[in-house]
Amino acid sequence: MNHELNPDNPVKFIQVSAGMVFRNGLLLIAQRRTGDHLGGFWEFPGGKREPGETAEECLRRELREELEIEVAVHELVETVEHSYPDRAFCLKFFRCTWASGEPRAIGCQNFAWVTADQLADYQFPEADIQLLEKLRNSPGLWR
Repeated sequence: MNHELNPDNPVKFIQVSAGMVFRNGLLLIAQRRTGDHLGGFWEFPGGKREPGETAEECLRRELREELEIEVAVHELVETVEHSYPDRAFCLKFFRCTWASGEPRAIGCQNFAWVTADQLADYQFPEADIQLLEKLRNSPGLWR
């Protein structure tokens, strides 16, 4: 698969792993940096998969780099393919539990630990809408 922009395929395709990190009944969300794509929006932390890396390895690495936390990666909860005018994403969302480290906003603008009811107070990208609905209606995920 060619991930570069070219005349035959003007959309860049990006593989992303994201974590729904739970700790004591709360979910960790992160705010994208202002200058980044979708800057200012809140998201489930994670990032782009590197060549030769599994989705789970990517997620552990990204959470370590962006928030300085360690997590246990559990089941894949949702896979979402979403396109924007200049790029397309395949997002894999995993349920995770926090293992160690206190989050720090290193690779993001801010972070928050929230309840299911508080999710509506934050603006998320369009690609996350389906997962947000699942989180609001699936208390079992919050274990």
